[in-house]
Amino acid sequence: MYPVSAQRRKANRMNQPNHTVRDYALLVIMPLLFSSNLVLGRAVAGTVEPWTLAFLRWFGSALILAPLALPLLRKNPVNLLALARELLLLGFLGMGICGGLVYVALGMTTTSNAALIYTTLTVQILILERLFRKVPLGWRQIAGIGLSFLGVMVIVFRGDFDQLTRFRFNSGDALILFAAFSWALYSVILKRKSFEAIGTLPLFFLIVSCGAIVLFPAAIIEIAIVRTFPHGAQAWLSIAAIIVFPSILSFSSYQICVRKFGPSITGIAMYGLPIYGVGLAVVFLSERLALFHFVGIALVLPGVVLATFSRRSRHRGKNR
Repeated sequence: MYPVSAQRRKANRMNQPNHTVRDYALLVIMPLLFSSNLVLGRAVAGTVEPWTLAFLRWFGSALILAPLALPLLRKNPVNLLALARELLLLGFLGMGICGGLVYVALGMTTTSNAALIYTTLTVQILILERLFRKVPLGWRQIAGIGLSFLGVMVIVFRGDFDQLTRFRFNSGDALILFAAFSWALYSVILKRKSFEAIGTLPLFFLIVSCGAIVLFPAAIIEIAIVRTFPHGAQAWLSIAAIIVFPSILSFSSYQICVRKFGPSITGIAMYGLPIYGVGLAVVFLSERLALFHFVGIALVLPGVVLATFSRRSRHRGKNR
């Protein structure tokens, strides 16, 4: 490598963005907003039916986003019919499975388990990109993937691997793992070039709207079978909180952080999601942590960091 001149170093320092305390505060709060969905979803389990909750969450989000996104879509019209199938698929994966199915799972498992298992979606993205995009995996990534999934198995089987031979495990944990896979698939599809012509906010609005469309029949069937609909101030306050915090604010703060800090630092900040999720579950839901939780944390978090950080480091090296 050639030495960098003093003039170039000075220019590089001048070109670096000046982040404010508010920027760093948003970076810290962002994973808290995401993890609040698991806590709020668990809190209303049994009060609001899961598919109805998921539909109201994303229908309400679409209504809030519409005044901001529709003018942008008019300024930059795109052929939505050509993208309709992909948008509906994203709505099904991101808002259907990762919405209604997650709320079903939260009625059968703890928020702590869900938060820890959901952390593996980053390494699942690596696996899917290897399968579908032939993105190479290094030995560190392979080791990190193995370590994180070992941690998930510790959590799913409660540290008792004899349950594996009897094929006994919590169905809610399995559904959360499937939802994490669905979100990983959603993330990979979202990178397609066909979506580049749409801005970030209009695209999010379209996906949210498709998610509400996908969830609507499930919600209607659920209401017809169970014959219940959310009622009372507490239920509707919980629904409003889910619309605002883990939906609108979480996604918008993520986009702001990516713009201000870049995807690498923002992705690293997301490592705080399980820590927030477990902490909130203990404080607000009175969940108790067992030894297998700590063993799972000791395996999952280092595994995810090892798998994703090595990749980000390589990308930064290529961009220099």
